Amino acid sequence: MNKVRAALVQASWTGDKESMIQAHEQYARDAAAAGAQVVCFQELFYGPYFCQVQDAAFYSYAESIPGPTTERFIELARQLRMVIILPMYEQEQEGFLYNTAAVIDADGTYLGKYRKTHIPHIGGFWEKFYFRPGNLGYPVFDTAVGKIGVYICYDRHFPEGWRALGLNGAQIVFNPSATSRGLSQYLWGIEQPAAAVANEYYVGAINRVGIEELGDDDFYGQSYFVDPEGSYVGERGDPNAPEVLVRDLDLDLITVVRNRWAFYRDRRPDAYADLLRP
Repeated sequence: MNKVRAALVQASWTGDKESMIQAHEQYARDAAAAGAQVVCFQELFYGPYFCQVQDAAFYSYAESIPGPTTERFIELARQLRMVIILPMYEQEQEGFLYNTAAVIDADGTYLGKYRKTHIPHIGGFWEKFYFRPGNLGYPVFDTAVGKIGVYICYDRHFPEGWRALGLNGAQIVFNPSATSRGLSQYLWGIEQPAAAVANEYYVGAINRVGIEELGDDDFYGQSYFVDPEGSYVGERGDPNAPEVLVRDLDLDLITVVRNRWAFYRDRRPDAYADLLRP
């Protein structure tokens, strides 16, 4: 049986960047102590969800990828022999800012990054003030635990990227998020299971917890893994408290499901041209 022990971290804001980084270094160690081979953190893991306001002061959270935070976790990944996915605020150059996730392999190799493709701009989620749309496509990273893709928060509302990751070979797709109770909770238990079924892979959905000082949005946690049949792998995370969720994912189930439902075979890309019109 081809099993991977995978972890998700849902956290609350500690008050400053350095303490958040230190907290997540410990979360990674805790996950490794529980046998996890791969861990993914939440969206913009080392900061508050500053998109609740529009303030250029928060541009200071951006850094290069690879850069200082990536280097810290490269060393930690090497020590723990664990794949680590780091959702961060990236500055490519002055004025070129992205919502990005770096992927580090279990031997400490930096494999690359995904940049959030779909950028919302609605009340409490003023992301176009902070981020350019991603321009790196939908990469899938060949890691020590299998083929991993990343799709960030608001991306999950768009089925095209989920499918692109499947076509690119993903076995596990992580969706790190900062999503609030009042706006989107009714979608939280629908979209990722539906994407896992439609694309026949595992999805790890991560959400932060708590009310942060910049607004009154209540981030409701409830992170989870879902398998290619749309079933939860274990229980959801706590709705209010930080937590490290560790679950065993049977990658052989992907083959079973893909042999049962030939969705990739039966696709009709020749019939989808209208979907490319603005």
